[in-house]
Amino acid sequence: MSTPRLLVVEGNTAEGRKWHAEAGGKIASENYADVLRKVCPGARVDVCYPADLGANLPDRAGLEGYDGVAITGSALHIYDLGPSIMRQVELARAVFETETPFFGSCWGLQVATVAAGGTVRKNPKGREIGFARGIMLTEAGEEHDLYWDKPPVFDAITVHLDEVEETARGTTILATNAWSSVQAVEIKTRRCTFWGVQYHPEYSFGDIAIITRRVKAMVIEQGLFKGEVDHASYVRELEALESNPNDTALAWRHGISSAVTDFSARTQELKNWVERHVLPTRSKRGRG
Repeated sequence: MSTPRLLVVEGNTAEGRKWHAEAGGKIASENYADVLRKVCPGARVDVCYPADLGANLPDRAGLEGYDGVAITGSALHIYDLGPSIMRQVELARAVFETETPFFGSCWGLQVATVAAGGTVRKNPKGREIGFARGIMLTEAGEEHDLYWDKPPVFDAITVHLDEVEETARGTTILATNAWSSVQAVEIKTRRCTFWGVQYHPEYSFGDIAIITRRVKAMVIEQGLFKGEVDHASYVRELEALESNPNDTALAWRHGISSAVTDFSARTQELKNWVERHVLPTRSKRGRG
């Protein structure tokens, strides 16, 4: 029996990937691929780079050959438009024309929303960063396979400045919180079903520490930190949690539970996507 084939769509430009790697981080698509291999052992995971000019992208037939497609986060803003962004929107539209299960984190949710006819804006409340607090499942979310074995209210690792403004046709909102009314969705088209979250189930504490350091000036200006010393202390504590996620004192100080500190709990949405969407659809398509 063949193993599942998954495609990860890198949301960042080559320049953005280079900066993140130089800052000590793992490129978004590499990180995403590693997490998918953990929640779906044995899976073959490919990566494509639609933000890069001249990238060799799969056509509709190629996309049909995958058992699942996932889009990463990105430092881009979809309302800026431009070729590096629109190539990703067009690729998402191509996925929507297939029967291939589709998933997106943060930027991925925003790309899928625009591809399906919705809109995205800069959040007037500013950047949500570190931990998304009090994410609450809607009535539809409580019954949805995306949230199997998740509590009705939970926190999650996050970073985003933008949010869904108007949902696309065929969208069901699955989760919400006080910062963004759209924290998770399902989008159904004629053939394809997309599951997406505004937060980052694939991120670790180390990932968010690097990003928090990168946006230091902006989050201090936003008032999330009192100054550079406060900001530096927060980043150090994230790095300490990366080294020891079982640090009870730090977890208590940040008000987070095992829903965030435990890898299995934190990545439950990706596991559910694979086990409750990708693999059943793969079986229906006669692939395993």
